[in-house]
Amino acid sequence: MEQSGEGIHLRQFSRAFLIEDSTSRIAFVSIDSAMMGDQIKKDVLKKLKEKLPGLYDTNNLMLSSTHTHSTPGGYMLHMLFDLSTLGYVQQTLNCLVKGITLSILRAHDKLDYGRIFVNKGELKGISMSRSPQSYLLNPEVERAQYAHNVDKTMVQLKFESEYGVPLGVINWYAVHATSMNNTNRLISSDNVGYASVLFEQKMNPDSFIGKGPFVAAFASSNLGDVTPNIKGPRCQKSGKPCDIPGPSCDVDELCVASGPGDDMKESTKIIARRLFDKAYELMAEKPIIEIKGPIKSIHQFVDMTMEEVDYKVPGGEMVKGKGCKPAMGHTFSSGTIDGPGLFSFEGGSKSSNNPLWDLVTNFVPKPSPEQVECHAEKSILISTGEFNYPLAWSPKIVATQLAVIGPLIIACVPGEFTTMSGRRVRKAVSDVLCKSSWCTVVIAGLCNSYTDYITTPEEYKLQRYEGASTLFGPYTLPIYLKQYTKLAEALLNSDVKLDPGPDPVDLRPDVWSLLPSPMRDSPIGRHSFGDCIEQPPYSATWGQTVRAKFVSGHPRNNPMLEQTFLTVERLTDDLNWNIVATDANWETEFIWKSVSWIWASSVAEVKWTIPENTTPGLYRLRHFGYFRMYFGGGRLGKYFGTSETFKVSKN
Repeated sequence: MEQSGEGIHLRQFSRAFLIEDSTSRIAFVSIDSAMMGDQIKKDVLKKLKEKLPGLYDTNNLMLSSTHTHSTPGGYMLHMLFDLSTLGYVQQTLNCLVKGITLSILRAHDKLDYGRIFVNKGELKGISMSRSPQSYLLNPEVERAQYAHNVDKTMVQLKFESEYGVPLGVINWYAVHATSMNNTNRLISSDNVGYASVLFEQKMNPDSFIGKGPFVAAFASSNLGDVTPNIKGPRCQKSGKPCDIPGPSCDVDELCVASGPGDDMKESTKIIARRLFDKAYELMAEKPIIEIKGPIKSIHQFVDMTMEEVDYKVPGGEMVKGKGCKPAMGHTFSSGTIDGPGLFSFEGGSKSSNNPLWDLVTNFVPKPSPEQVECHAEKSILISTGEFNYPLAWSPKIVATQLAVIGPLIIACVPGEFTTMSGRRVRKAVSDVLCKSSWCTVVIAGLCNSYTDYITTPEEYKLQRYEGASTLFGPYTLPIYLKQYTKLAEALLNSDVKLDPGPDPVDLRPDVWSLLPSPMRDSPIGRHSFGDCIEQPPYSATWGQTVRAKFVSGHPRNNPMLEQTFLTVERLTDDLNWNIVATDANWETEFIWKSVSWIWASSVAEVKWTIPENTTPGLYRLRHFGYFRMYFGGGRLGKYFGTSETFKVSKN
């Protein structure tokens, strides 16, 4: 609840890749966001239909979130997902829809003849399991097929023009985007987002971030139980080993994993660099396999609460299972070693001192006996599927999708599948589509819909965070295995026509929000908007951080899509100012603070940590924004501010 935004470190991007042959096409989009919702895809398709009628639809558009935890929320509509943002935030959804649509339209305008290659490579040193105890409950014979308890393989699609010019890459690697922890207050695309920035800066040396021709995505995969915080969990003050649930810390300290750096920014940078280095190596390797063959895609909505499945218990008999109405277990509340949960219970506890939980318990009913029985080992904290006030708390209808690009198969999954869950999905799809020839199946995580976690039935029994967050009960994964097998068989047999399934309900008529929009802005006394009230030093050297503060308006007045809240500029020999960095650069930060809620006055701080090899010379910092007029019916006014010049030198 207290993790409210205060500015930008790394700007969000949408990266779209379109592939078409003479008969069909697909669009895969990787988005710097926490998760993806049905309504976003519907709105994007609506806008695409206006511009490109008949080309893109539910079947051939795939929207996959990177799962960064440091971006604006409030766009998922379901009550549970929007609690921590005080409800629905229309502006966030609008920005996502606009940005995703724009990236697809730009990719469509750039369509040209080219070639696609696939490559794989092992990457160690950036991930570890955060639920190894649960993983060990999977059958020993199954675990023996894999060298690690998390996937270490990066799969890369490389796109190049017909003349061999690199156009872009998609890299799938299973790791959580949680190097930036929940003490962070600045928008950040986290480790995978910065890996994209590094790759694009390498390939587009003369372009601003997000503006160059080469596009690099680091897309999510089966990351459910995979953390980048490879130093492991420790008590914050004492340094003792700990776990959630498990060996606990003293009352006044948290059990949190970190690393490999000394702080979250350094860890983000290290993980991103290792991701980029491996991906760049894969792109340069020869030989790699060229993809040829047909393009196919299929999509179906499924009501998980209506599904039944036959499941063979490892070492046992076949049993019948069904999808339960959604519910979250008690261990969901305590969170993971990557950070505390929404209600911040002690691991495994059934009580909380959290006022948000106290509010929730005032009107959430206890689970029914049928729900308790269905969820088996789960001790239910919130029976979200049995309560719809003021609107649905969790989804019941989910999106499932498969796409085939020759020998590459993309399984677009609606949530966070654990390592072994993802492996089982890959095997189920491969058993159908890869019988007669070589192919590669990749898991595209958090795709189109979001339904929390998906563990194996064996992992579910331990009821760690991932099991407690498996919405539809112990047979969630077997239902998905049945569903993705059905999709694969339909792709294999063109005579099989699947119905689209039940359409998710648009919840926007019933949404709630306690987050007010900015009503007005006032400059602080005796100043105008844009005035620089704290100047940078007269001179600075490489590695030093310079800063300036400006009288500002509220950043939510205009989120500055395709623009920037700041620039760092250098004076050239011909006396022109050239932009060298924006709010999308790693070395900059835009930080906004309210200085008076009564008068709606605020200050924006622009920070620039001078990179090594920066050209010596004269520089300045600038800030751009909008203010909402006190008088004038809430109309917006534009402003900018400029600092005094300062000298940058090597030392």
